[in-house]
Amino acid sequence: MRWRKSERGRLIAARMKISLHDRARMASEIATKLDEILDDVTNRIVGVYWPIQGEPDLRFWMERVRERRAVCALPVVVERKAPLVFRTWHPDIPVEQSAAGIPAPTHGRSVIPDILIVPVIGFDRACHRLGYGGGYYDRTLASLANQPRVIGVGISEAVLHTIYPQPHDIPMDAIVTEQEIIFRVGGSTAPTALAVC
Repeated sequence: MRWRKSERGRLIAARMKISLHDRARMASEIATKLDEILDDVTNRIVGVYWPIQGEPDLRFWMERVRERRAVCALPVVVERKAPLVFRTWHPDIPVEQSAAGIPAPTHGRSVIPDILIVPVIGFDRACHRLGYGGGYYDRTLASLANQPRVIGVGISEAVLHTIYPQPHDIPMDAIVTEQEIIFRVGGSTAPTALAVC
């Protein structure tokens, strides 16, 4: 746990040093790769996130997904140490600070995502995610009867040899960075010929 806390601090500090111009470029490259592996999102619910602390800002991509007739949703912390609730969102729906201090929709219907885009602070090539340590995404995934396709997004410099996964850590189906797409062997997103981790 001490190692994870230290790595979180190091990786967030490194991410915050990236210029706004480079962050925008990386987000654009990540969005292009997301489009490659999510070719048909028609009538699907796509859970994304509101960017904090230098995370790739995919709000422009959410608009692109909505133009492809998908529904976008954002996570809401309604109770600490409980699964996330996802509420539909588009630019006309205001956001405010949630219980976790992250902007979230003030209204919108509660939905269960078919596809979930999850920010990573760090990741390994087995598609494990190092997050903020609250366990919200792991609790949410563990609570769902039907598992969504789960894709982590982050920057390539955040790759780690391992995150030393714990029993509660649920791997992503894929990790997308500005440089590559890493598929988990057996993940629901991975074409067999492209599985690389």
